[in-house]
Amino acid sequence: MSALTFGFIPLTDCAPLVVAQAKGFFADEGLDVTLSREASWATIRDKLAVGALDAAHMLAPMALTATLGVGAEPTAMIAPLALNCNGSAITVSVALAQALREADPTVMAATPVTARALARLIDQRRAAGAPPLTFAVVFPYSIHNYALRYWMSEGGVDPDRDVRLVVTPPPRMVEQLAAGVIDGFCVGAPWNAVARAEGVGEVLIRASDLWRDGPDKVFGMTRAWAETHPDTLQATLRALIAAAAWADAPAHRTELVDLLARPEHVGTSAETIAWALEGEIKFYRDDAGFPWLSHATWFLSQMARWGQIDPGLDLTQVAAGVYRPDLYRQAASALGLSAPAPDARVEGAEAFFDGRVFDPASAESYAKGFPISRLKA
Repeated sequence: MSALTFGFIPLTDCAPLVVAQAKGFFADEGLDVTLSREASWATIRDKLAVGALDAAHMLAPMALTATLGVGAEPTAMIAPLALNCNGSAITVSVALAQALREADPTVMAATPVTARALARLIDQRRAAGAPPLTFAVVFPYSIHNYALRYWMSEGGVDPDRDVRLVVTPPPRMVEQLAAGVIDGFCVGAPWNAVARAEGVGEVLIRASDLWRDGPDKVFGMTRAWAETHPDTLQATLRALIAAAAWADAPAHRTELVDLLARPEHVGTSAETIAWALEGEIKFYRDDAGFPWLSHATWFLSQMARWGQIDPGLDLTQVAAGVYRPDLYRQAASALGLSAPAPDARVEGAEAFFDGRVFDPASAESYAKGFPISRLKA
């Protein structure tokens, strides 16, 4: 099977797919790939499920929720490759940023910025009878939703009661912020940079400050497709791993920015893409492409925490059925590249901004360790 259609959303982290096509890595593997620019993550999920796409750029938790049938009919999917680490951020309107500084200038001057100023402002607004602030995320099952909730709750904000959360496609985030429809958002690059460049938003905290080298997107497909086309899958993974390594090379940065800025890809200014990439997104280095089972288990722990899945599920077992480091290792080995030996790792206190440690072996108890009652205690 050589003619393939891969879906993507116009975000900076679609880079491995764009590079693999533009620089001939797919062609080198005998693959004829068409990249299909899609409008939303739900469209990606649904097209994969019905076979309209062979594989796709996906939110890292999407393959898990699709397999479990959360938010849609169950379709078994796998994620044999991570596309990037870092890259997302929490951005608020210029007006909200100023209100936060007035509510708690000390918190807003600290690094990293916590949500404690937001908690204080919410209390003030509630006392004045003001409506709740509205924040947007790209999908209910995304690092953006879980990162925003994690950040808010650590600062004493209950994201289900104190604010209004809505879903907005990434390319529409900035226009909705500028129009006052939303007060803030958590989204992937380059849209935080675009809001900043247009003078309508202020970046409060980047994903790398919330969770250093935290996962963001994966390359995913249905399990049935992967099992039917194992050789094509391996050829695709080889091409994408090579493309990710190319994208991470400093010597290729200018060309990468120009490729992503094209209207058929991300379609925004080279300046905003360059700012988003600077010292932030990793595609290959530091094992950024490895599909860690611990990443999958952390996502599942957050789904359990926020009531999206049955907390009685065996989270480790679910993770192992979807994230496939074995397939990544096979492709990397064929390229003469190394890959981590363990499938999972402990995320230490230095990784998370609140100093917590995540051990995938105790994911169920970790998920229960964030009682809502501790908020504003």
